[in-house]
Amino acid sequence: MPGAKLVPAGGLDMASIPFDTLQFVKTLEAAGVPAPQAEAFSAAVRDSHAFVDVAIKRDIDDSRKEMETRFEKMAARFEEMELRLTIKLGTIVVVALGAFTALSKFHF
Repeated sequence: MPGAKLVPAGGLDMASIPFDTLQFVKTLEAAGVPAPQAEAFSAAVRDSHAFVDVAIKRDIDDSRKEMETRFEKMAARFEEMELRLTIKLGTIVVVALGAFTALSKFHF
């Protein structure tokens, strides 16, 4: 698709990854590739980077940090739920013991 550009989750595209086109051309010329062909190869490689969706270290680090943040939020919610359940269970036990005590006094 002409003009289309894939961007990975981290917000960086492959064009953000350094690619030394001049050094690439020099390397090809040193290997015997004519200058116009070397320049065309370099342009093709540079342009192909715009359509490659590859995770870079920054993307992986960002994903790890996001997962850690989500885990911390989930852990906090579980701790809150545990506290609420403990309070509810304690209330149930107190009410049950009170009811048992009251019923035992009426029985005798």
